[in-house]
Amino acid sequence: MIAGNKGQLGSDSEIVLGTDHELLAIDLDELDITNLSDVQNVVQDFSPHVILNCAAYTLVDKCETEKELAWNVNVIGPKNLALSVGKYGGRLIHTSTDYVFDGRKIIPLPYVEEDATNPLNYYGITKNEGEKTVRHTIDQHMIVRTAWLYGITGNNFLKTMLKLSLKNPDKEIKVVNDQYGSPTWSYRLARQISRLVDTDGQGTFHATSEGHCTWYELAGCFLEKMGVPHTLVACSSAEFPTPAARPKNSILENRHLKNKKMNIMRHWIDDLDRFVSKFRERLIDEALSDV
Repeated sequence: MIAGNKGQLGSDSEIVLGTDHELLAIDLDELDITNLSDVQNVVQDFSPHVILNCAAYTLVDKCETEKELAWNVNVIGPKNLALSVGKYGGRLIHTSTDYVFDGRKIIPLPYVEEDATNPLNYYGITKNEGEKTVRHTIDQHMIVRTAWLYGITGNNFLKTMLKLSLKNPDKEIKVVNDQYGSPTWSYRLARQISRLVDTDGQGTFHATSEGHCTWYELAGCFLEKMGVPHTLVACSSAEFPTPAARPKNSILENRHLKNKKMNIMRHWIDDLDRFVSKFRERLIDEALSDV
């Protein structure tokens, strides 16, 4: 069972997992995970061996003001899924984020699964509490932390950069150059999760691309590969203030996956190449339709 199948990761997970598994892929219009009785009814009827939770409230800046909604989706929702697993059996794979960390580790030292969490913003607080709730509710769980996710479905940083550049290629676009992370393709992550589905392990796993860059470096690399004229200007986080503070260091190390010889994540540039090669025309068509 995939909760949140219309988002970046959920839609790619449906493609990947649908080849070998019987799926129930649902989103908010079919199931509100914040409603325990509705969740338990669906889980009882379908009896999934694994629930993959891709549902989350991820509008980071809006979380600062829409706190009740963020808490309900990111904390109560995972708790309801975990309670349902505890009642009817199975296992929960819950997706989480680099934002559970404060990013104060010296760059380029990565965060590993055992590092202490200390979120800077309310989105990170809710995701951290969601993790704790899952751990405290059931043993049969996996928590998968990822970062800087992009994919062909929905909105993301890469699509925003593409739209801005196509709209006015001569206009300077300021992009933050002092936050570091590992851009991660949702399709690659879905394949990694598929490996986890086929094991009976539990615990917390980091799953991001290898290597790291800044948002400025990512934007430049992507637009070059897309062959789109652009004028980017590097700026600091202080020059580009946002309602929610962002961690400077979002680099995660896939230590547990590597220790278990299960890591299939590639270097971020390799996956960006594949992403552009597969979706370039579709990305441009979609961006132009919004310009």
